[in-house]
Amino acid sequence: MARSQKISLILALCLFFLALIASVISEGDHYLLFSFMMILAAKLPLFLSFERKKMDAREIVLIAMLAAIAAVSRIPFAGIPSVQPTSFVIIVAGLVFGAHTGFMIGAIAALVSNMFLGQGPWTPWQMFGWGMMGLTAGLLKDSWLMMKVPGRLLFGFVWGFLFGWIMNLWFIIGFVEEITLPLILGSMASSFYFDLMHALSNCFFLALFGTGWIKILNRFKRKYGLLRA
Repeated sequence: MARSQKISLILALCLFFLALIASVISEGDHYLLFSFMMILAAKLPLFLSFERKKMDAREIVLIAMLAAIAAVSRIPFAGIPSVQPTSFVIIVAGLVFGAHTGFMIGAIAALVSNMFLGQGPWTPWQMFGWGMMGLTAGLLKDSWLMMKVPGRLLFGFVWGFLFGWIMNLWFIIGFVEEITLPLILGSMASSFYFDLMHALSNCFFLALFGTGWIKILNRFKRKYGLLRA
């Protein structure tokens, strides 16, 4: 992993956990506003790091296209809780094009899809969750785990739950006055079936389409020299 990626990731994670700690210990009725502002700050290092990369128009168009596919693919499945191909597109994009591109596609997909499904205080948390999903897929793309289909399925399954837990945090911080460990565990238990549906749908799409999509995107990457860095 490049040094700039390491620094960006460390800063983003530090700001994210700072947001959680500060939101819990701060007094008053502004937990949600405070966490909203801090989750945006947590994404800034990764956005700024991506902004400094030298890119041509074709690469920008490719990122916009994949983000649009990830966003639009969420809409037809909106009636089925937690089941959507968005996570699949983000994971595959991160695997092929790297951590920064995976993060950007995940963050943009959440923002764009919510223009149709509804924006709210949950949007920056979704941007962060899906962005981190794409980023970690990119960081692990050359590892033994992601080289094989079972490893990719495990990654998608685990992130189905991690994404759900991140979304639980925004609700707890925003609407619960007294935050306790039993309450956090209870929220995870109550969302178990929704998170399980997300995890299983990730596995389904990765098993069915993952290998084909990776081959196609790798062919574009090699043929046109896109997003190699």
